[in-house]
Amino acid sequence: MERFKNESSVYQRPVELLQRLIRFDTTNPPGAEAQCISFIKGVLDDAGVETAIFAHTPERPNLVARLHGQGSAPPLLLYGHVDVVTTENQKWQHPPFAGVIEDGFVWGRGTLDMKGGVVMMLVAFLRAKAERIALPGDIILTIVSDEELFGDFGARFLVENHADLFEGVRYAVGECGGFSFHVGNRRFYPIMVAEKQRCSVRATVRGQGGHGSMPVHGGAMARLSQVLRRLDRHRLPVHVTPTARVMIDTIARALGGMTGPILGYLKNPGLTDVILNLLGERGHIFDPMLHNTVSPTILHGSTSINVIPSEVSVDLDGRILPGFSPDDLIAELNKIVGSDVELEVIRHNPGPPEPDMGLFSTLSGVLREIDPEGVPVPFLLSASTDGHHFSRLGIQTYGFLPMQLPEDFSFIRTIHAADERVPVEALSFGTDAIYKLLQRFGG
Repeated sequence: MERFKNESSVYQRPVELLQRLIRFDTTNPPGAEAQCISFIKGVLDDAGVETAIFAHTPERPNLVARLHGQGSAPPLLLYGHVDVVTTENQKWQHPPFAGVIEDGFVWGRGTLDMKGGVVMMLVAFLRAKAERIALPGDIILTIVSDEELFGDFGARFLVENHADLFEGVRYAVGECGGFSFHVGNRRFYPIMVAEKQRCSVRATVRGQGGHGSMPVHGGAMARLSQVLRRLDRHRLPVHVTPTARVMIDTIARALGGMTGPILGYLKNPGLTDVILNLLGERGHIFDPMLHNTVSPTILHGSTSINVIPSEVSVDLDGRILPGFSPDDLIAELNKIVGSDVELEVIRHNPGPPEPDMGLFSTLSGVLREIDPEGVPVPFLLSASTDGHHFSRLGIQTYGFLPMQLPEDFSFIRTIHAADERVPVEALSFGTDAIYKLLQRFGG
């Protein structure tokens, strides 16, 4: 494999490093992360960092590297994944695995989720090594496979088989936090401290089947369409969790004027959906953190074109708020789709416990230093990350990959979508923030 040129200065070239990572097609499934992780290992080896590979299968490896600190603080874990979601049936302006630079952005699958974040961590880690900074505690850099599909070959494998690697770790930095968004005329940085639980549900309906040449009216297909329409038109009930409440309060205080109090009404379950409707697109970041949600993603029907199925189903990507269970989600869904629809939980990944906010003030201080006009806020992520695996070891994950984004750029709407991209300047912004964190995380 071709080595990275001038390895000694790699930490000064995050954009070039990201381009190289994008060009490894690590679409999951199947993942095939081995070449990408081998490349990262080569960069670390050339910098004189000791690395180790741990893998359930050779094609799905995980890398762990460590810098030793002074021992005045527990080790800090930095972790990220290099697998990416599919680009199938998406229309891109630039090839998704080319790493094109245009209009001040690096374009490509994984720029936001999360090869860009891996580069921020890797560059800050290498800079700490090159400049020999006094680290309060050890830094453990972990690059994993398979986050996009449950983490069975990645974080889960490490937690269940190599927990000793993370002994003493209390806090970790991972994905999905630190990106800027705007409300009114203020810029906010959500730091992820909690996340929703992943709960896959299959909804099945039955009806009259038959030969495709003899149409059936009101059959299983028609009934499933009604189920999908109900799910499209109705939100599940409102729930205001402690993290969401603090986030809303912080934003409302920062905005002040008339906008702040209006936003504060999001905490009133009787008014929440009304306010979300008034906010429109501006409310997209709040909506899923105030409801359990499901998204229809996979349909199952007949396997033959000339057979009208008597049973059809849809798989729902369910996301449950902290403190709720799959039974709660099923009960809420039954009220919308009706009790004659069979609902089955096909996989549930329990989420982390109540957040440990011990590192939050340090992370907030870093953001205020590099952007005095920005407002850090705690954030409940509407998705799930590998954080729920590491939480089994008592490790609190913070989503902290800071990016100062243009006001008209939505991080949430761009990840997993066509034309995923990251501003060039945002890479340096995030790298600087993580580097500052490495210097002061024990304070």
